[in-house]
Amino acid sequence: MKLWDKGFSVDQHIENFTVGNDREIDLHIAKYDIQASLAHAKMLRNINIISSEELQQLEEGLDILKKQIDEGSFVIEDQFEDVHSKIEAELTQMCGDVGKKIHTARSRNDQVLVACQLYYKENLSQIKALTKAFFDTLLVLAETHKDKLLPGYTHLQVAMPSSFGLWLSAYAEILVDDVHLLDAAQKMVDQNPLGSAAGYGSSFPIDREFTTKELDFSTLKYNVVAAQMSRGKSERTIAAVLGSLANTLSRFAMDICLYMSQNFDFIAFPDELTTGSSIMPHKKNPDVFELIRGKSNKVQALQTEMVLITNNLPSGYHRDYQLLKENMIAAIEEMKSILFIFNFSMQQMQAKEVDLNDEKYKYLFTVDSINNLVVEGQTFRGAYQAIGGQVQAGTYKADTGKKHSHIGSIHNLCLKDIKAKFPK
Repeated sequence: MKLWDKGFSVDQHIENFTVGNDREIDLHIAKYDIQASLAHAKMLRNINIISSEELQQLEEGLDILKKQIDEGSFVIEDQFEDVHSKIEAELTQMCGDVGKKIHTARSRNDQVLVACQLYYKENLSQIKALTKAFFDTLLVLAETHKDKLLPGYTHLQVAMPSSFGLWLSAYAEILVDDVHLLDAAQKMVDQNPLGSAAGYGSSFPIDREFTTKELDFSTLKYNVVAAQMSRGKSERTIAAVLGSLANTLSRFAMDICLYMSQNFDFIAFPDELTTGSSIMPHKKNPDVFELIRGKSNKVQALQTEMVLITNNLPSGYHRDYQLLKENMIAAIEEMKSILFIFNFSMQQMQAKEVDLNDEKYKYLFTVDSINNLVVEGQTFRGAYQAIGGQVQAGTYKADTGKKHSHIGSIHNLCLKDIKAKFPK
């Protein structure tokens, strides 16, 4: 069945190419099409297009289909083009001609659009919740290890003393920036497009305010052409936001891979979180973090794809939009998986003691030594030259009694403030 069927057959090659794998992808948006169809049916009753008895039949049919989706028994067979044609066919089988009335005053264009908007809206909220859980984990770890020394690096060279607390809370605070972007994307998709039909509205006296409230959108897209033009724009925006979050996670995963290596040896994880080598029995590999890094980098590539599919399309609907769904949905599902496993793994991180007697850390406290001389009355430039001279002559020795004393005061200032920054 096709919603646009006019009595002629389409060549099988054409059908296979145009349908693609929409049947599989559409399972992700099936429950949202049910939700939107129910709201649409109620609106049709309110404007006297269908009767109360007909609405009841449609409600009962949609409820049966919703239960199938929730149970995982809902299937889109090959004779259906997509989830929308499947649902209408099922309603027609259950309700007779009443099922054929559900499409009154809407197009598959706004049907797809509203289902996708509802999917994006709910899943962006889930991603924000997963990010908040990860944020909380990092701050707990930061508090736990706030006074434990961690060498700071610039240019991948030993630079200054830092701490595990500073490192962990840094990524927590960067996540706040990503959540601000998530909120912006959420606001963009929280606009009801239902009622825009094929992009030019409907001659029926539809009530778009009703469906907006029924679907819990904060507002509607008033201009029906703008509603259709939001398809593609929403995906580009979400892809950019996911890319920002993925960038944070990818960099963090790279830090962890470095810090787990023997050359750094700052952190460890339980054996059950690592993998091994088929020929080297001593190996404990950080595969989960390498995959987080790779998957996050893949998500960052999505924005380019969304831009290239849509950047030169004129107003109105175009079949190119069908190509947005697959990788957009895949990236959203992947991001939820990444955030869950990252949080799960980090909760089991073990911070190691750094051996300051190691030769490579002998200059870790030069900045503290300079600052100590300044406190004693020297000019900064004079102190810098004095310590620099000791380094060049090989006579420098750190004042271990005063080392990294600034770290604790920084933590006392920032941890509670970072926690307060997370958007509600």
